[in-house]
Formats: sequence, structure tokens, C-alpha cells
Amino acid sequence: MERMKVRTRLIPSLRLAAAIGITAGLVGCAATGGSAPGEHAPPVPEAYQAWFGGVIEADVSGQDWDVINYSRRLIEEERYEEAMEHLDALMARNVMPAFYETGKLYERGIGVEADPAKAAELYGKALDLQSSIHGPASLSLGRLYQEGRGVKRNDVLAYHLLLQAMEEGVEQDAEIRLAGMLAEGTENIEADPEMAKRLLERAANRGDAKALEALAIAHSPGGWLKENPAQAMDYAQRFAEALEAKASQGDTGAMLQLASMYSAEGLLGDQPEQRVRWLRQAAEAGDIDALARAGREMVDAGDAAGGLELLKEAANEGHVDAMTYYGEALLEGSVGQPQPALAERWLQAAIDAGSVDAQVILGRALVEGQGGLNDLPRGMNLLEQAAKQDHALALAQLGSLYLDDERVAGQPYIAVDYLERSHALGHPWATQQLGAAYLEGRGVAPDPVKAEELLRQAAENGQSGAMRLLGEAYLDEENPNFQPSRGEELLRQAAQAGDTTAMAQLGKAYLEGPLDDPAEGIDMLTRAAEAGDGYAMVALGRAYREGNGVERNLDTASRWLTRAQQAGHESADDAMTYLQRDLGAQGNMEALVAAAEDGHPGAMADLGRAFLNGNGIQQDQGRAEYWLGQAHQAGHAGAAASLGRMYLDRGATERGIEYLEAAVSRGHAGARADLGEAYLAGDGVERDAERGMELLRAAAQAGNAQAAFHLGEAYQHGNGVEPDAEQAERWYRQASDAGAIHARVGLGLALMRGEGAIAQNVEEGHTLLLEAAEQGHAGAQATLGREYLRGENIERDPARGADYLYQAASQGHRSARLSLAQAYLSARGLEHANREQALLWLDEVFDSDSQIALETLRELLSDEAAIAAAASGSAE
Repeated sequence: MERMKVRTRLIPSLRLAAAIGITAGLVGCAATGGSAPGEHAPPVPEAYQAWFGGVIEADVSGQDWDVINYSRRLIEEERYEEAMEHLDALMARNVMPAFYETGKLYERGIGVEADPAKAAELYGKALDLQSSIHGPASLSLGRLYQEGRGVKRNDVLAYHLLLQAMEEGVEQDAEIRLAGMLAEGTENIEADPEMAKRLLERAANRGDAKALEALAIAHSPGGWLKENPAQAMDYAQRFAEALEAKASQGDTGAMLQLASMYSAEGLLGDQPEQRVRWLRQAAEAGDIDALARAGREMVDAGDAAGGLELLKEAANEGHVDAMTYYGEALLEGSVGQPQPALAERWLQAAIDAGSVDAQVILGRALVEGQGGLNDLPRGMNLLEQAAKQDHALALAQLGSLYLDDERVAGQPYIAVDYLERSHALGHPWATQQLGAAYLEGRGVAPDPVKAEELLRQAAENGQSGAMRLLGEAYLDEENPNFQPSRGEELLRQAAQAGDTTAMAQLGKAYLEGPLDDPAEGIDMLTRAAEAGDGYAMVALGRAYREGNGVERNLDTASRWLTRAQQAGHESADDAMTYLQRDLGAQGNMEALVAAAEDGHPGAMADLGRAFLNGNGIQQDQGRAEYWLGQAHQAGHAGAAASLGRMYLDRGATERGIEYLEAAVSRGHAGARADLGEAYLAGDGVERDAERGMELLRAAAQAGNAQAAFHLGEAYQHGNGVEPDAEQAERWYRQASDAGAIHARVGLGLALMRGEGAIAQNVEEGHTLLLEAAEQGHAGAQATLGREYLRGENIERDPARGADYLYQAASQGHRSARLSLAQAYLSARGLEHANREQALLWLDEVFDSDSQIALETLRELLSDEAAIAAAASGSAE
């Protein structure tokens, strides 16, 4: 018969008061106010009252304890069945410690299959009666209820069980867990940070490592206590010391914890050397996981050679992750050149050992041609296998492949399905791609709101590309949700996150719109280019070539475009060709030749004209025709126009007209003017005044001054059309306003003499001719010279007339020279003398001192016969 020792059951209120009494002096609640430990949660539910208090069972006999201790030795010897037989016998007699010992076996899966539900049941039975294991059983069951393992999570039961464990003197883990519940509260537990702090401080004063860690975290930024860097560091260092003590005894878990403390997110900050030190110690202690981690940490810290050695060692011992990391490092060429064959061997070994990560790494390498590997079907198969196991990166990669339409035929709907699955798994790259798909309407209906939501999520998870895409969308003026300020903000954030493409795009927006700050644009592009962004280099080269936002500088443009070419940017060659053409326009014939040889139609046309006219290069009609022909074949309208004029000048009118027709069909206004003039005059082609006027009118409306002049002449003189003063003056003035001085002369002459459709207006005509003469127009000078000699339309002034004729003749004006020659002959009565002799005389006069020549002409023109002869000369 069991011997039982009976005690009075404590009612809950008295029990809680007792607990308060136990902890009051420790946590200071009586002195400082605040809730007592038992007052933070609702009472224990009635159904579970038996676990709290009650009668004490009869003392466990010494023989019972002998059996329990013997069972523990059997468990240590892995003689589990024998141990369970003894424990089952004790449980059959309601020996409480036996329930507790068996519960531990089921919780930890020792000798039996892990079954936390069974463990909870056994811990509960161990609490039905009071015994020496009441406190440990309360702690174990409270832990299960707190974590929701084997039982439904119940913070109220967990709270009271942990509190009971403390009452029974089992502090340690119970104290820390209870503090964790009080720190920030739970659904049913009232928060009491001060109480939590004191519980942890009590444990920390005993040197408890978990309490030291908890306090270090609590005082760190974002912790539940007031931020205190000094205290946080003090607790962290004490925690490290506690771990070092364990590590010195060979505790590999402590070594790994120490390594984590020295990580970027660790309590002691990023210290790679310390991190690797503890990982290596753990590895030397036989922890193969630590060996693999140490290898990877060393690779990441810059010691690739040493890290790869450790990874290789772990891989050779069969560590699957080490095989994966090692293969990836070999593939990327972390030390020396990539070793694709060896990398593939290790990755395949990891795949055979069940590594889905290795499937993805090798699959991506095969589809992207990384490290010389290139097997699209095999790569796709590996990615598909990983995707079937819901590997987020595999799904994101497949989505990218089917969306991009580069390596495989684009299937946007399939791509979106993969991306949706990866996004649901939380992969930020998939979220970014999915946002872009909604933005562009690829595989889904366009949805700017959904796109923005997804891109924002991706951006918040570190995808700077998402911020860039969203920023670009806001800057798109065709986007209904056009928000330039928001776009600017997002691109700037992406740029600050290190996205040089975003920096380049922002620079472009400042330089070309919709943002308007050219100086800032140049600055952003320069920073992006200096960071290695090829597009920014090209954009800078163009800006300096065009003088956009910066002073034009072709040398600087050449420097940036050369760097862009070296960086392999796809548009650099085209941009450089345009620059070479501009350099050619400034006289750098070598650059012009290079641009022409690169196939730039404009450069070919420029080079052809240079050979045609001998501009900066020796004249060569054959090479001129060749390069103009090349440009013409490339569709260059100006080249066809130049060929047309060239052949017309040679007298090959039929061929010239063909080229002009080709140039006209390409929209060349100058060719329209030339062809219109030819049809109007019947020069080299059957006269067609109507077609000629149509072409001239089209060219003039396109801004061609020469065409406008010919229209003015036609309407003035009734050439192919009825004379029309209004039209004649309109076209003369348009040509003049466009810079054609000869049109101003034509209008001035028409107004001066009133010969033609335009009515005479001597004053205005005189003004126009004077303006043209002042600008050095020889025809205007010759006309004014004769007008001053005649004295018919303006007051006669032979001296001034001589001046103007001399100026015109000095420029080689044919009719002015002839007029002077006629004056010379008439002044000497040599009306039948040889005109060539007179022209020779003029050459001698012009070769002499200009002032003497002018005086000689003035004396010559004092003779009335000479004046009459000079005044009657042609006005051309």
C-alpha cells in the first residue's frame, strides 16, 4: 500500500500570494509598485486547477528512486526498451517522477518517436499530485503551452505553469520565459517591462547566458527597453564571456553562438575574423556544419582561397551545403579562373544528395551560359524540378526566362504563373518582375495600381531595381499616373542604394525631361559613368557632343564614348560614329573617314561632298561619286541631291534628274528646289511649269530659301504663272528673312525699277539694296553703282557709283567688271577695241594699290561717255 503524506490544498489566491512573497524581494515590486507576478493574467481555468496545489503524494520511496536512477542509466546506455519497462511499472503505481521522466523521452524523441502531445499528457499527470518533480514538470508543460507544441498554444496556462515552476524553485528557464511574456505582453498577458527586466537581471546576476543575451537585445535599437548602447554592449560582452566559458569546455553550440554574435546583425557587430575564428574552432571540434559555414564566411570575407579549402574539406566529408557552396564558388571563379567542369561535378553531387539549391545554381548556369556551361534544355529541366518543390528562386528564374523572350520563346502567361508562385513565397525579385508585368501588361491585364503595390513591396525588400522601375513609370508622361516628383524621389532612393542604372535614368530625366535641371543631370550622369554605367557614358558623350546641359566639347565626348565602347555598351559604337561625323565637320578628316567607313550615311555624304569640293581633302571626283553613291544607297536624301546637282553641272541632265527625283521622294527640300527650277526652266527635262511650281512651293513651305526666291522670281516676271505682285513679294521676303541676301537684292531691284509685277517703290528698294551692299553682296553693289551713275531712280552720284562698281568688281562680279571695261573703252573712244584688252587693264588696276585703283576709276568715270557705258551694263 502506498504511503501518502497529506497536506491541505492551497487555493489559487493564497498560492499567488505565496509566489509574490517569493519574488517580491527579488524583483522589487513591493518597493516600486506595479503588478505582482500573479496579477498579469486571468485565473487558471477550472479544468486545470488540479495542476496547481493539492495534496502531496506519499514520499517516493528510496527503492522507487533507485529504479528511476537505474532507468536513467539505461537511457544513457541507449537501452531504451528496458528503461521504458521500469518506468511503465512505476507509472502503473502512480509514481509521479516516472511520468515526468517518460514525458522527457517523448518530448525529445529519445528511444521513442518524438511525440510532444504524449509528452504534454505525461507532464500533466506528473502534476496531478505534489512531488519533488512538480517544479520541473510545470516548467516542461509550460514551455509546451507557450510554444504550442503537442498542445494548442495557451498563454494563460503557460504563464501560470512557469510561475509555479518559479515558486517550486525551478528558476532558470522559467524565469527567462516568464520575462519574455511580460516584456511586451501577449493576447491575454498584461505587459510589464519593468518586471520582465528585473526577472532577467536576477538571472543575469547568476550568470545565466540566456538572460544576458535577452537584456543585450532589449537595450539595443528596436528593443523593448529604453535604448542604451553602453548597457547593451556590457550585457553582450558578458554573454560572450559566458559562451566562451562553455566553448572552452568543448560546447560547439556555444562556439556557433559566438560566431553569430560577430555577424553583421550580431550583438558585437560585424567582425569577420572573430566570426571565422569561432566557426573554425567549432569545425575543429568536429562540427561539419561549422566547417562549411567557416568556409563560406571566409569566402565572403575575402579569403577565398582559405574558404574554398574548408568548403572542399566539408564537401569531401559529404556536407551537402558545402558541396553546393563549393561548386558555386568554382563556377564564379572566386579564386582564379572559373572551373566549370569541376563546379558542375560538385553541384551534381549536391543534387544527387538532395540539394534543391544546387539544382537552381546549376540550372541557372546552364541556361545563362555561365562559366562556359551552356545546355538550355538541361538547365530548364533542373529549374523545373526545383520549381516543383516550390523553390522561390527557381520559380523567379523561370518567370524571368519566359518573360524576357531571349533564351526561350516568350510565354508571358506561363511566366506570370511562375512569378505569382514565387511572389507568394516571398521572393523579392519575383515580386519586382511581377510588378513590371502588371506595369507593362505582359501576361496580365495592365494594372498600374497593382504594379505600384508589387514594386513597392519589392523595393521595401531591398530590390533597388523595383524602385527604379516604379520611378521610371512615374516619370513617363504618357502614364496616366504621371508623378514626376514621386518618380524623382524613387530614382534617387534607388541610386542611393547603389543602382547606377537608376542614377543614369535620373540624370537623363534631369537633362532631357520631364525633370528640368541640366546641371544636375550632367552631375548624376557623370557619377553613374564614373561608377561604370555604360549607358551613362553614352549619354554623357552625346551631351558633350550636342552641348546639351554642358558646353559643347567633342574631345570630352570622345573620351566618354571611348570608355562606353570599352565597357561594351551596345549603343556606344553608333554614338561614336555620330561624333566622328561632327569631328569631320570641324575638319578632322580622319574621324570623318572613320564614321563613313562605319557606315554612317551622313558621314558618307559629308565625305563625298568633301572630295567633290576639295574641302579639307584633295579633290577627287571619283571618290566623291563613290561616297555619295554609298550614302545614296543607304537612303541619304542629301547625298542623292548632291549627286543630282553634280550630274546636272556635268551636263548629264537625265541622270542628274533621276537623283534629284530620288532625293525629292525622300523629302529633301533642296532637291525639290533644284528639280522645281529645272522643270520650270525646262533645263535638262521637258518643261513642266505646273510641276516646277508645285515642287518649288513644297520646298519653300519646308523652309528652303532658294525655292522661295525662285517662286518670287516666277511671280515677279510671270515665269510659268501669271504675274502676281503679292505672291512675288511674299516669297521674296520669305527667302530674305531666311537669310538669302540675293532675294533681298531681287526684291530691292524690283521695287527700285518697278519692272515686273511689283509696283515701283524707290525708297524701299533703295533701302534693301543698301542693306545687301553693306553685307558685301556684289550684285547689290553693282546695281547701286549703275543706279548712282544713271541718276534715273535716285540722285546721280558718279563718285559713289564708282565706289560700288569697284567693290563689286573687286569681288569678281562679272557684269561690274564688264561695265568698267566698257567705260574704259568708251572714255578712250575705242568702241571697237578688244574687250579682253580692257579686262586685262582692269586686272592691272586691281593688282595695284586699291586707293590708286579707286582714284583711277573715279577719274575714268568723270567722262560722260564712260558713265553712260558703265550705267548701261547688266544688272546681273
